[in-house]
Amino acid sequence: MLLICRAASYSIDIEALAYYIDEERAYYHMEERFSLAVNPKPGKGELSVIFSGRERTMPGHNVGPQVHDYFLVHHVMAGTGTFQCLGRTYELKRGDSFFIFPAELFRYTADRDDPWTYRWVGFRGDRAEEMLSVLDISRHKPVAQPTKHKRAAVLFHQMERILKAGEPNCEMRSGGLMRMLLAEYEKGDLERAEGPGAKQSPIEQQVERTIRWLSVQYSQPISIEEMSRSLGYNRTHLSKMFKQYTGMTPMHFLLKIRMERAKLLLRERLTVEQVAASVGFADPLYFSKQFKKWFDRSPTEYRLEAEGRTMYDCND
Repeated sequence: MLLICRAASYSIDIEALAYYIDEERAYYHMEERFSLAVNPKPGKGELSVIFSGRERTMPGHNVGPQVHDYFLVHHVMAGTGTFQCLGRTYELKRGDSFFIFPAELFRYTADRDDPWTYRWVGFRGDRAEEMLSVLDISRHKPVAQPTKHKRAAVLFHQMERILKAGEPNCEMRSGGLMRMLLAEYEKGDLERAEGPGAKQSPIEQQVERTIRWLSVQYSQPISIEEMSRSLGYNRTHLSKMFKQYTGMTPMHFLLKIRMERAKLLLRERLTVEQVAASVGFADPLYFSKQFKKWFDRSPTEYRLEAEGRTMYDCND
C-alpha cells in the first residue's frame, strides 16, 4: 500500500497560521492580482513540484478549454466558480480544491458576482497519479476538501515562497511540502469515506479506465473493437455504460478530445497536416472536414482568428 509522507521535518504551527491570516488580509488589499514562482530545477522522481502561485481573479475569468501535460491542483481561498471536465460541471467555493490531470480536457470559470481567489501548485512524477488514487482523487472524482482549509493554505503559500527563493534545496523542500499537502486530503478523504456512496461502483471504474485510455491514446488510430479488446470489456456493454455515465459514446468522446487538442496545436508553429497527424488523423482533408463540422470553421480559419486575422486580411 502506498503511504503518503506525513509531517516529519516540517511543522505548521500557530505562528504559521497567524502569518497566513495576516498575509491573506494584506493580499485582498494588494494591487497585485497574480503571483507565480517556478522551480528552477524540477526533479524527475516520483513527485516533483514544478510551479506554485496564486490569483485574485476578475469577474468571469475563464481558463480553457485546455489540456496540460502535468498535474495541477487549485485550492479556493474565497469566492465561487465552476470547474468542468469529462462532461461534468462542479460548483466550487472556499475550502474546495480541484485537481486537473494530464491529457484531460478542462475548463474553469470565476463567478461574475463573486469571483474566486485561489492558490495552485503544478506537479508531476512517476507516482503522482498513484498517490492521488490512494486519496480517491481521480479524473472522475477531481474535487476534494482538505481537513483544515487554513493548514492547506499555509502549505500552498510555503511552496510558493520556497520556489520564489530558489535555494539549492528547494526541490527537496517543496516535494516534502507537497507530500504534507496530499496527507491533508488523505485525512479528509478518510472522513468522507465513512459516509454512504463513497466507493466507486464497478461501472464507474470501467468508465474511468476507458477515459484514461482514450486520453492517452487519442493520437493513435483507434477503433471501438481495439479499445474494448485492450481493456478486456465487451464492446456493446462498454459503449452502453460509457454513454450512460458521460452522455457520449466512446468514439464521440474521443473525437472531442482530438478536436480540443487540435485547437491548442493550431496555435503552435505546425502545419495543418502535422496537427492532423498529432491528433490521430492520417488524412488531413478528413481532419479538416471534422474540425469544421465541430467548430463551424476550418483549421486555417480558426488559426487566423486566433492570430487576430481573417481569410481576407492581406497583411502579414
